[in-house]
Amino acid sequence: MSPPVTRTSPPPRRTGPPDVHPGPPVTRTARSGALPPDPHAYAVRPGALPPDLHAYAVRHGLTVSGARPPLGEYLRGLWSRRHFVTAFATARLTSQYSQARLGQLWQVLTPLLNAAVYYFVFGELMHTKDHVADFVPYLVTGVFVWTFTQNTLTAGTRAISGNLGLVRALHFPRAALPVSYALLQLQQLLFSLAVLATILVCCGQFPQPSWLLAAPVLLLQTLFSTGLSLVLARLAARTPDLAQLLPFLLRTWMYASGVMWSMANVLRDDSIPAAVRLLLECNPAAVYISLMRYALIDSYDAGALPPHVWALAAGWALVAGVGGFVYFWAAEERYGRG
Repeated sequence: MSPPVTRTSPPPRRTGPPDVHPGPPVTRTARSGALPPDPHAYAVRPGALPPDLHAYAVRHGLTVSGARPPLGEYLRGLWSRRHFVTAFATARLTSQYSQARLGQLWQVLTPLLNAAVYYFVFGELMHTKDHVADFVPYLVTGVFVWTFTQNTLTAGTRAISGNLGLVRALHFPRAALPVSYALLQLQQLLFSLAVLATILVCCGQFPQPSWLLAAPVLLLQTLFSTGLSLVLARLAARTPDLAQLLPFLLRTWMYASGVMWSMANVLRDDSIPAAVRLLLECNPAAVYISLMRYALIDSYDAGALPPHVWALAAGWALVAGVGGFVYFWAAEERYGRG
């Protein structure tokens, strides 16, 4: 039997970039027709790539796409897009109930129906109303204020994960999305406060100068809720399961915030451990609910407020607002790239 006949193929045509050149001729066996592996078929010319890529990018004016800007520049960029933030929030608010027959009325009906259920369960069945003066204004105020915080945090978990198409298609400060959702919930709350004022008047709680305190309380609560929403937006962008766990956490938080009963009456129990008492008194949701009740309800006097309540309200707003924004900004480069 004669030995295998080898055939030398012509060198391949150069179609690659100038920094790549063909290697040695490739041989094919006539019997098998298989190409032997050749790791040197294509080789990179020595010195074709610059040794210092950073210096190369600087020399040619290249920048990293989607790089995180400094915090001050990031804030200026967010402020320059304030019209986008308001337009996005308004569009979401308009479309949220577009498929429902009652439309925007559900903004008010939802907390009112929740208040009605809580009144039946806690007021009538558990006789909580026997220990709280003006129980209906007390309950409705707590439900409306708590609903604002709850919806803001829930919307924050969907701010990035629910808008991946927008995040990947356009370059803008990603904080605009959680802030837009917080603004949407604030718009809903302002609309609901008109209904709340009507309920208070029907229950004998007429406007007083103390009602003006609702404005700073609402401002501090908005700053706190927005900051916490930014934290949840970053966490949920990497861990989508957080959106499934959050309702259970919020329900537990609601029960510990005195929405349906008086925290002052609960804290009078001497059997409560000191650490638990401190946590209940410093609970930020309970702080904002208590301040709003103090502003709107005549029978809710200063004795029912937690100690140092205004300092707590401002401190929580500052820590959550500033800390949450910085925490969200620190991961700016990673949003939409998972």
